[in-house]
Amino acid sequence: MKRIIASPDAPAAVGPYSQAVELNGTLYVSGQLPVDTATGGIPDSIEEQTRCSMNNIGAILREAGLGYSDIVKTTVLLDDIRNFDAMNRIYAEYFPADKPARVCYEVAALPKGAKVEIDAVAGR
Repeated sequence: MKRIIASPDAPAAVGPYSQAVELNGTLYVSGQLPVDTATGGIPDSIEEQTRCSMNNIGAILREAGLGYSDIVKTTVLLDDIRNFDAMNRIYAEYFPADKPARVCYEVAALPKGAKVEIDAVAGR
């Protein structure tokens, strides 16, 4: 059965999509922009933006009763591939043990002028 997941601790979707959808024990988390839920703003640095996107994913995972260790795959979109190393330093903090599969690539632009957007797939 399909279940829509919505966390008040993560930013609302900026388009016609859900924060996350769970189906048959697999949670599909939509791309999370680095929107600070307290201010509605986007931090300046790639490090702060990566942390913000990952924290937003964490809020959605918690709403679904899951955690970072349940993530099996992520996709990271960067507006500048030169931010790859800086993003990785922060991203790695969220996965101290087993790392999920991942793809990361540069895109022409991201919504709201963000430098990073991250989605995730997690399982029970």
